[in-house]
Amino acid sequence: MDANALDLPASVDAVVELLAAQNYLCDRRLATALFLALKLRRPLFLEGEPGVGKTELAKALAAALGTALLRL
Repeated sequence: MDANALDLPASVDAVVELLAAQNYLCDRRLATALFLALKLRRPLFLEGEPGVGKTELAKALAAALGTALLRL
C-alpha cells in the first residue's frame, strides 16, 4: 500500500481505539505522540529498556494500518 494512501486515524481517541483493536493498550500520552507523528508524517523515536514494548507497539501499529513493519 502506498504511504500516501493510508487511512490515518482522525484523532487521538481513534489511535487508542485502533491499537485496542490490535490488543495493545495505549495511554493518552503515547497516543498523542503517535497521532502527531502520523499526522505530520514524521518518524517517532521510542527509547527504553529492553522488554518495555517498543517493538510490540510498532507491530500493533503496522498491523492496524495494514503496512509492513521494517526493523532496522
